[in-house]
Amino acid sequence: MGRNTRKRRTPLATKAIAASAALALGGGGLIWANFYASAHESHNQTWGGNQTKAATAQVATISCPDVQQKLTNVPWRARQGVATELANLDKQITEAYTRLASTRDAQGKDPNFVQNAIVGPLKEKRAATIDRIRIDIQRVGGSFDNAIQQLAACTTQAANQTTAGGNGDGQQQNNGGEQQNNGGQQQGGQQQGGQQQGNNGGQAGDGPSAADFVDITKVAPNVLSKPNKTPNASTGTFTTRCGVNANQNHNSDNVIVAPGVTNGAHHVHDYVGNQKVNAFSSNQTFLQGGSSCQNRNDLSAYYWPVIREQDGTQEKDANADGGGKDLNVGKILVAQQAQIKYVGSPASKVVAMPQFLRIITGDAKAATNGTANANAHWSCTGFENRVQLTDKYPICPTGSKVVRTFAFQSCWDGQNIDSANHRTHVAFADPGSGVCPNGFKAIPQLTMRLVYNVPQPVIQADGTVKNAYAVDGFPEQLHKAITDHDDFISVTTGGLANRIATCINRGQNCA
Repeated sequence: MGRNTRKRRTPLATKAIAASAALALGGGGLIWANFYASAHESHNQTWGGNQTKAATAQVATISCPDVQQKLTNVPWRARQGVATELANLDKQITEAYTRLASTRDAQGKDPNFVQNAIVGPLKEKRAATIDRIRIDIQRVGGSFDNAIQQLAACTTQAANQTTAGGNGDGQQQNNGGEQQNNGGQQQGGQQQGGQQQGNNGGQAGDGPSAADFVDITKVAPNVLSKPNKTPNASTGTFTTRCGVNANQNHNSDNVIVAPGVTNGAHHVHDYVGNQKVNAFSSNQTFLQGGSSCQNRNDLSAYYWPVIREQDGTQEKDANADGGGKDLNVGKILVAQQAQIKYVGSPASKVVAMPQFLRIITGDAKAATNGTANANAHWSCTGFENRVQLTDKYPICPTGSKVVRTFAFQSCWDGQNIDSANHRTHVAFADPGSGVCPNGFKAIPQLTMRLVYNVPQPVIQADGTVKNAYAVDGFPEQLHKAITDHDDFISVTTGGLANRIATCINRGQNCA
């Protein structure tokens, strides 16, 4: 994933309290997030009911530089080949992490095992794949930054040092060998002060852990006020009703990031709106796809990773790609509400979205990439206008429900419906003023609010979490809350894109 230009990052919380996130609320009796910046063991699958623990090991996960972020100028003729190779890089990391997680005994006996058997071979595979990317680009006359070849080497991360935690204390080692752990003492097979405890019959140790949850009633208010509106503000809203994916339209593809690659996401998506979205879909396919939206002119694809209740349920994908094979386990939860709304800009009128515009918000790899592109927002009903979390899952009080909120980039470069890294053709507006960067135009901002009825997690004295839940993700991301993300492809007919923009510019509330 590439970077968007940022004016600032929302600071992440340390240890006990999760991060604050820039929000503005308003509209129509519902609390809507209108964002202008983003928050910047052995795998035998032995289950212990609805208990979850992390694995016993100093090395928690593998962190590899995200090559795609650096590929900002790939010629169109090379993009399919490059996308396929980028998907190969993801597959290689998944395979390496799976091996890491299934060889804990060997790692305990040989301090060089991770380097010799996992990280070293992974570097060789990545180097060969990056070289194929170079060839693909240069074959069609493109230029390749040779510094990208230095991104082949991966590192290992200790449990309390993953980037999602904000201020991990464990020290990262480049060689994948011994791990220094300044944040906690290694005692009796348990890492005290980190995020991992011994797995004695609990759920497989790829997360989440107790450190990934926080009682929302104990988090200080952190919602920031929205920018002031100018006289030229576009104050209307347009709501589209597309359901909650009750028909279970799922797959583990990602046609934006990995077109033509089956299981390119390595995690399962919910789809609403367009009903023919998979790795092999095209713009023509989208126009023929039909829609779950009440407005049949809205053929847009709205999709996000599923949430699973980790209660020991063997979901239907327990032995499938994206599910159990990629260490995403448990019962898939259907959102009770999936509210999709387009909102305006506090600083200007908006222009209509171009047909087939693609936008990704958030970063599925934020646990290892860092927070530059992270845009996760978790809360509870009754708390949304006070508390938003970025790197923690909320424990909601009785009667309150879990809420995921997304707000997409609201500025467009005026030319491209996508970019090589799927980032640089869109941007966030300035969080203080709502003004788009130079050269960008304001477009209707897509916002989404997903509400779930989740059993209340309970952190127990032994470090387990009863009633744990987590978002699907790449295995090495350890199901961290900060990896939440959302994807969108704008597909409309019958002049709907213009009607959305006109409604918003006139200050109307349309549906």
